[in-house]
Amino acid sequence: MTKLTQRDFFTNAINVFNGEVSAIPADAMVEFFKSRLELLDKKSANKKPTKTQEENEGLKVEILSVLTNEGMTVTEVQSKSEVLSGLSNQRVSALLRQLIADGKVVKTVDKKKSYFALAE
Repeated sequence: MTKLTQRDFFTNAINVFNGEVSAIPADAMVEFFKSRLELLDKKSANKKPTKTQEENEGLKVEILSVLTNEGMTVTEVQSKSEVLSGLSNQRVSALLRQLIADGKVVKTVDKKKSYFALAE
């Protein structure tokens, strides 16, 4: 018997789901799929944050230290910190969006202008 490829295993699995008989024994197919799951687990376990993601976490802390309970625009947030003033409005806005998703910041819109404040 020749060496079975991934294509062989996947094709036979599809055939089994379609009610056809598999040319590969069930225990061999189970072992193949278990080994693929282990590889996926290893790959996801080795995930580390990228350099940019780590940098963004520090910037989020800076944003939270600048924000107050009163609403501030993105430009006002940037003007309160030397670190944030070197960033583009788009980047600060993206970080604020992430903080909103985390529930740490709230956004209000007044006359088409967005204001950001600490969540209570």
